Amino acid sequence: MSVLLQSPVGWLLSHLQFLNSQCGKGKRFRGEYFQLLRPHISGGGAVPSQESPMLPTKLQEDIPGDRKKRKRRHCPLNQGELDALEYHLKISAMILEGSKGLVQEGLKKGLLGALSGEDEHGGSDAFVAVHGERCTLTELCEMEKQLPLMNGKQRHILKVANTQTISTNELDLLSFMAENDTDKATLVHLMGQKYLVPPNCSFLLSDISRMQPLLDYGKKYDVIVLDPPWENKSVKRSNRYGYLPTWQIKQLPVPELAAPNCLVITWVTNRQKHLRFVKEELYPHWSVEPLAEWHWVKITRAGEFVFPLDSTHKKPYEVLILGRLRTGTCSPSRSKSEVTEVPVPDHKLIVSVPCTLHSHKPPLTEVLTEYVKPDAECLELFARNLQTGWTCWGNEVLKFQHIDYFHSLEDGS
Repeated sequence: MSVLLQSPVGWLLSHLQFLNSQCGKGKRFRGEYFQLLRPHISGGGAVPSQESPMLPTKLQEDIPGDRKKRKRRHCPLNQGELDALEYHLKISAMILEGSKGLVQEGLKKGLLGALSGEDEHGGSDAFVAVHGERCTLTELCEMEKQLPLMNGKQRHILKVANTQTISTNELDLLSFMAENDTDKATLVHLMGQKYLVPPNCSFLLSDISRMQPLLDYGKKYDVIVLDPPWENKSVKRSNRYGYLPTWQIKQLPVPELAAPNCLVITWVTNRQKHLRFVKEELYPHWSVEPLAEWHWVKITRAGEFVFPLDSTHKKPYEVLILGRLRTGTCSPSRSKSEVTEVPVPDHKLIVSVPCTLHSHKPPLTEVLTEYVKPDAECLELFARNLQTGWTCWGNEVLKFQHIDYFHSLEDGS
């Protein structure tokens, strides 16, 4: 579905192919969001195509788009910048060589390159409505706080296959776990908007103060993935989305939601402060043992890094920290074979063309299969889209399921 190539260093993924596999008959995710043909530079332009980051890059002072920022900085690097540089120097050669092998093989097999045929779809004007509605879901979650909390631990589940029911009871989506337990994608109507729900998935639309329906859902998860809205200066300035302070992230009920030996995976920005917080404070607080760091490497359709590898502005990679829950002991009724786990290797690479929509992370389902049991229950926290076979929670959990992010194969719209 999403893995195009696999090697000892990692995987080459197609995020778009994964999304299309969950759309249902006659629908496709709009391919222009993955039609990334040239690298970015800090000024918003593109690095000349002959400067392939698959080759050793020059020092960042030689990149025109970064000169202005460099001139403004005559003071020494602060401690955070020194820590980031030290970390980058440790992993940059591994990222360069590992990505190079996967990209070269992908180009040779025709797995990269510009989209064509039904995957290439124009008409970006159709997305104005989506962007204009971007705050609707978070505002709904704020409104829901005015409603009384539900009493008692009851199993409240809303079946979303019946779209007429959802249309007339919209606020139920803010109080119930919602399920599409069919093998077909279905539409959910919410506040005048339509959202495409993949088959065999469940979700809760709420903020961190209203997670009780998820706890009452009755499932324990073998995989929990988190993409926290990290607090930083850029987010505060742009006001693009809300953020959580680290003390509030620690309050997430991960131990209560996790099965024994649950694999916990956290997306981390390239700030060393956040990486250290996860490994040294957050995971110990949850009784999670840090095991490995993986790296998502972002490339163009031509196989170049989206940013120069040695850029001082942004890096072409993000970090995932993997660990396992070690609290408590296994039930005596469970045999040793039932709790046998496969060791998680360090520094695996996930290489893919990123979605140009902000914070739309690549799918991890297939890359995790050899490290979890076949029937693993999977949960994503702070999700902005849904996945078949997963439970998802967040105050924007339906964001990228908006119908305008998809086009119909029948009428070409």
